[in-house]
Amino acid sequence: MTKILGYGEDAFTYWALKQHTSKILNEFQDKTALLDCLIFYRPSFGRHSKESKAVFGEFDAIIVSLENIYLIESKWDNLSEFNKDELIIREEQKLRHQIFSWYLTHWNKKYSNDWKRFVKEQQPDFQKKFKGKTIAPVGKLLVKNLEFILTKSLERCEKISSDNIKNILLFFYNAEKSKKPTKIKDFTLIPIDYSKEIQGNFVDLYP
Repeated sequence: MTKILGYGEDAFTYWALKQHTSKILNEFQDKTALLDCLIFYRPSFGRHSKESKAVFGEFDAIIVSLENIYLIESKWDNLSEFNKDELIIREEQKLRHQIFSWYLTHWNKKYSNDWKRFVKEQQPDFQKKFKGKTIAPVGKLLVKNLEFILTKSLERCEKISSDNIKNILLFFYNAEKSKKPTKIKDFTLIPIDYSKEIQGNFVDLYP
């Protein structure tokens, strides 16, 4: 049987989605069965660019359950000794969560296959909230990614509001030589110990 070993933050994220999604659900008493969850791994909404006011980067993952939407950023101890109590979320990461949360709460079925209408009706509110940013313009790849994920999210989690959009920071650490942080602002911190899972410095991604 094929064995796939992965290294680094992205590999730990993928491993956690396969092995520890239930830990994220349990944090919020989410009763959704794992088979009923929809997971997007590293969904991209365009790399930051001075030329485009619509892009806002990529999440490490998005989990859509029947009850909640989990927007996920990941960090790791980088195989070194970690001793900080508090993790800091960068401003561009906070903005990414704010923008996509806005999309989630303003999107509904009437806009399916009609992004032009969405822009026309929602652009004023978007620009009022996010100075210097714009909704993705019609015809761009960003629109296809957004519309696909927004539509699939609404199909899975029928009622989406600011109350059931959860901002998550997964922190991967080796309990044998570093400690898990205890504080973070605006996000829910979920520490995951990988010390018993690594082979050398690699984690098993398959099966």
